[in-house]
Amino acid sequence: MNEDESMRRYGLRPVGADLDDVRELLKDHTERERRSQGAGDTELMKLCCVQLFNAGVIDDVLLIWSAKAASMDAACSIDVQLLCGGGLTETKAYLSALRTPEAEAARQRLLECEEAGDFEDFCVEDRSAQYADYYE
Repeated sequence: MNEDESMRRYGLRPVGADLDDVRELLKDHTERERRSQGAGDTELMKLCCVQLFNAGVIDDVLLIWSAKAASMDAACSIDVQLLCGGGLTETKAYLSALRTPEAEAARQRLLECEEAGDFEDFCVEDRSAQYADYYE
């Protein structure tokens, strides 16, 4: 499946079983990209992350982080803000509570980006609208 096919099938706001399909698609391309940069479709990975961001399920944070960390291309394609579909404060608290090295790495990246101004005036709804404009 490519980016266009995913948009046609799931749109920007998938629900229910479609969200599970998006998660599996993201996991698959993350694994490919991690094995060899360019083997995964980073544009499709970004779209999957946007779809998960729009769902706002806090448990998806580490899946999105894993995708972002898969390669340099993925890191550039997947915006750090996509980790925060459940809100910035909520995401940082969630990652702190997990107490795993992966969660701490994601939390530290959020803190660095927040300090650098990447989350200035961040609002989930506004960011979602920006992605809707980008994809539609």
